[in-house]
Amino acid sequence: MRNTYMVRVLTRALQPVRSLCSAPSAADVELKNVTKANFEPALAELRRHVREADFVAIDLEMTGITSAPWREIFEFDRPDIQYLKVKDSAHKFAVVQFGVCPFRWDQHSTSFVAHPHNFYVFPRQEIAGDGSSYEFLCQTSSLEFLAKYQFDFNTCINEGISYLSRSQEEEALKCLDSIHKDEILDVSSNLRNVSDTQLVRMADILFAERMKNAVGEWRAGLLQGGSWGPESQGSLNDVNQKFQTTFFQTRPALAVNGLTSRQLKLIKLVTEKHFSDLAYVHVAGESSSRLPLIVYTDSAKDRDVLKGEVKACQRKAAEISIKSAIGFRHVIDLLSSERKLIVGHNCFLDLAHVYSKFIGPLPSTAEEFVSAVQTYFPSIVDTKVLLNSDDVLSHIMNKSSTSLSNAFNLLCLPPVAPTGTNNGSADIPRVKVDVQVDDQRFSNWNSGAKHEAGYDAFMTGCVFSEACFRLGIDFNPLAPGSILQHNEKLEKYINYLYLSWANGDIIDLKTGKCGPDTLGSAIGRRRWLAKFTFSNMILLWRLPTKLKAKDIRECFYKAFGSGSITSVHQMDETAAFVQFSRAELVSDFLELKDRLDRDNNNPMSVVHPLSRILETGCVRAATYETYKEVCLSPLSELLFADQAERLGMKGEARLVQSSVDVDGEDSHEGEGEITMPTFRELQQSSASVTTRNFQTDRIMDSLCRSAAQ
Repeated sequence: MRNTYMVRVLTRALQPVRSLCSAPSAADVELKNVTKANFEPALAELRRHVREADFVAIDLEMTGITSAPWREIFEFDRPDIQYLKVKDSAHKFAVVQFGVCPFRWDQHSTSFVAHPHNFYVFPRQEIAGDGSSYEFLCQTSSLEFLAKYQFDFNTCINEGISYLSRSQEEEALKCLDSIHKDEILDVSSNLRNVSDTQLVRMADILFAERMKNAVGEWRAGLLQGGSWGPESQGSLNDVNQKFQTTFFQTRPALAVNGLTSRQLKLIKLVTEKHFSDLAYVHVAGESSSRLPLIVYTDSAKDRDVLKGEVKACQRKAAEISIKSAIGFRHVIDLLSSERKLIVGHNCFLDLAHVYSKFIGPLPSTAEEFVSAVQTYFPSIVDTKVLLNSDDVLSHIMNKSSTSLSNAFNLLCLPPVAPTGTNNGSADIPRVKVDVQVDDQRFSNWNSGAKHEAGYDAFMTGCVFSEACFRLGIDFNPLAPGSILQHNEKLEKYINYLYLSWANGDIIDLKTGKCGPDTLGSAIGRRRWLAKFTFSNMILLWRLPTKLKAKDIRECFYKAFGSGSITSVHQMDETAAFVQFSRAELVSDFLELKDRLDRDNNNPMSVVHPLSRILETGCVRAATYETYKEVCLSPLSELLFADQAERLGMKGEARLVQSSVDVDGEDSHEGEGEITMPTFRELQQSSASVTTRNFQTDRIMDSLCRSAAQ
């Protein structure tokens, strides 16, 4: 079983470091790389290209895919389980590159013009005063993959574009409103209670008296019309030059420097209690910190006006800070607002990252997720679905891999024929794609930046355009204002995505259903419908590490007969699924296991066929619904057994019949799915399970005698 290692990253703690790998040379990179240094002009340019585009291809590079080996998507995973695993991945890993490539049909040159953009993205804390930090996982195999293709980690960390999701922006603005309201309440409360405030500590009393004298002397100098510059500060020198005379909005003021927060609170108290024409305020200083000022006003009314103006400026500055922190999300907002056709390759995980990073927390179910995605991106095409959906395209792929690079090589590049031969394949017409980077436009573009998000987005768009051409879609009518996604030959492929290529499951974004495919026999195989009966499956964990699938199968064959087990699937080195041929065998096994666990000191238990499986003495067993409960948890221990233990899962010794089938619809009578009682139910019922099952005793005794013979 392949091990997965994780590195946890706190972005607030990251400092500039030596490059983890060498950056791509300038000779190889003609791709438009976008960092925070050139983001604003690049965004303005991208707005124009997206508005003129017929479709936009996207691609993402992440720091990892699976947070634990058992979090990988297996062939026995139901669609609801697959979504939970995608959700976990999108939540825990970071996007470090985002490729955006608008494609526009040029009627004059009868070619597409592509504008690839490669955005470096990094989740950096940008809002001043926000003590939080972003945290994400890194999968070592993913970092090795990025490094292999010369990913520039230094550029990503130091120059990557930060972002706020829509939900984060809304939360920040709500917090700002709350702070503003609290400050208003505090001001009105302080004005009523400040005169009643009594100082207790002697040090506070002495300091307050010194501040009262110093501020009073400065105010008296102003009222007498004399000089109030540094040369006549008088007793201000007694506080070690902590005050400095200045102006604020044409009003004379004292800047307070180098004092503790407690001393500043005392100065604020002294000012408000003893001087009705002085206002204590905080204003923006030269740095990002706020500067405390004591400002002279003409009257109490003028003081209130000043405080109102300062509060309004502070709120405006905070709003600007929040808006400026939106960062890369402006690109996502652009793609959403323009309602363009979005093209990706095997892109369900990409969309989950887009939603999680730039919109908000992922919904709990796949149905809710696709409904929300349609709100922002109503037209999406998965080129992997497209390549497997049509007989013509499937024939061209000739049963070869439909990976992006392979599809690009087969569809978009003329084959290299041996010297002196010509099989005619090089003469097959292909869609012409020109590339424009800044002011340069050229054909036959190859940036040498394979597996950079911008170039992969370009390849995705090329594969899509060539697939459309092979489907008989005529691009010439694509005059400005026409909409490609409304083409009748393309419409039936829109909004169908692979939920998981490993399972061949396709999800309809319009309905949220993951049912049998209607696009063609080559996709939508739904292999588990014919292969897996979830009510017949049992989940085992805390197994001996030396056991393999064939060993587990042999043990069950000896215990229940050669036809009792249809399949065994290992999730990691100590956890596996066993599928019985009949549902009643699940009950028989759980009862038998319970008996063996209770009678583990019985000599006959040692020779039992299941003793090899149960030899650790801590093997747990449960039905399929337990698996879902574990997958629902945000935790990700390396081993499934450790994850289950963290959640308090102890397994079960009985079954509870449920009236809900795998798709969430009412099942027919007698066909209920086997579900796991909650841990609390198990605790409550454990005391009542005291009687032995006579049939289980007979099964065990018979099997033990058979094994002994």
